[in-house]
Amino acid sequence: MRVIILRHGQSTYNSQGRIQGRSDLSVLTDRGREDARLTSAAFQGLEFDVAYASPLQRAQQTATTVLSGLEQQDRLQTDDRLLEIDLPLWETMFNQEVREKYAAEYQTWKERPHKLKMLRPQADGTQQEFFPVLALYEQATTFWQEILPQHQGQTILIVAHNGINRALISTALGIQPAMYHSIQQSNCGVTVLNFSGGWGDSVQLESLNQTSHLGQKLPTLRPQNQGPRFLLVRHGETDWNRAGKFQGQIDVPLNEYGRNQASLAAEFLKTTEIDFGFTSSMLRPKETAEIILQGRTGLGLNEDPDLREIGHGLWEGKFESEIEAEYPGELERWHTHPESVQMPEGENLQDIWDRATAAWGRILVQVGDRSQTGIVVAHDATNKVLLCYLLGLGLADIWKIKQGNGAVTVIDYPDGIEGQPVIQALNITSYLSGGILDKTAAGAL
Repeated sequence: MRVIILRHGQSTYNSQGRIQGRSDLSVLTDRGREDARLTSAAFQGLEFDVAYASPLQRAQQTATTVLSGLEQQDRLQTDDRLLEIDLPLWETMFNQEVREKYAAEYQTWKERPHKLKMLRPQADGTQQEFFPVLALYEQATTFWQEILPQHQGQTILIVAHNGINRALISTALGIQPAMYHSIQQSNCGVTVLNFSGGWGDSVQLESLNQTSHLGQKLPTLRPQNQGPRFLLVRHGETDWNRAGKFQGQIDVPLNEYGRNQASLAAEFLKTTEIDFGFTSSMLRPKETAEIILQGRTGLGLNEDPDLREIGHGLWEGKFESEIEAEYPGELERWHTHPESVQMPEGENLQDIWDRATAAWGRILVQVGDRSQTGIVVAHDATNKVLLCYLLGLGLADIWKIKQGNGAVTVIDYPDGIEGQPVIQALNITSYLSGGILDKTAAGAL
């Protein structure tokens, strides 16, 4: 089942810098309506079996605009479980007012969102204590548990809000409420989730918060951003990627298509100022990085061997059929319980986790707290391990993250390198495929 999650377009409260919550006073601005139309155009060719939207005006207007452009408005259903996070204490206030009037609560919201506590008015005139983020995660879980069995094998659209969308994505992937702020949802940003079955079965985050269809190649930096932005890139395709061979630490170079993918990434990032570059020491990421940085004078490329791909050991150079014949059952275990697999004469996931996260820590120290942007080019498993680490996920979760050949992922440190990183966008491939869906040919092994 493919689920496409869309945040509503810019609203009047968004443009004014107000907290919206469940207030229904906010409607789409002219820009919000135009972005909804652009999103509809980006969805051309997609057939939705059903569309669910929050009942609030800004989401309903976005959903109606998108589906009308596709002539699929009859698919739209309203669902109260897609209401935005309930913040009754702050609703309709300006962001700055909240920061000043509720300084302690706001700090909790930013640093420990799962601990934020508020009072909610009850029908009998009393007030009940509740935790907005925890309640939102329960709401999202209930939504998934009910709709997943109804739509196996289908494509569905969800149009809702920043907070509930984060909760939907997080509950699907197992990201904890403490990490609520670790992913971003821009106005009319598009996220794609692929479910293999019902609740509790495997799920893949194909992409997160794509904004290219709006003329915004990368999501904008948060206000008062203090730290660096990292563009994490997977190398372009190799002949072994295309053939389906395990390559690991065999130094296979890019093929012609892979070099073209790197060139398309370079064109995509042409107007993005790049201040630094890091790469795995292997040929395929190095060549990808060099193509992206071509023409940017005075910019050095730092190599780190700890960013190299996982060592598949005796599996390297083999097809899946050969591995299954020689190591029966191990390939299935790699696909279902990857954290339990020791590659024969190679590495396990803990090995690559330890060295890749250590490399990331060194890069952070070297880059520092300056507000600058750079690239880090590595491999499929390396990138997945790093993203699981940044999202608070574990070794068993690597298959939940997709990294297409030549794809770009955006990681910000808005509060500096000591603060929580934010995955602003993940696995952007629109410049490779011409659409919102990842069509990179080479899958992950």
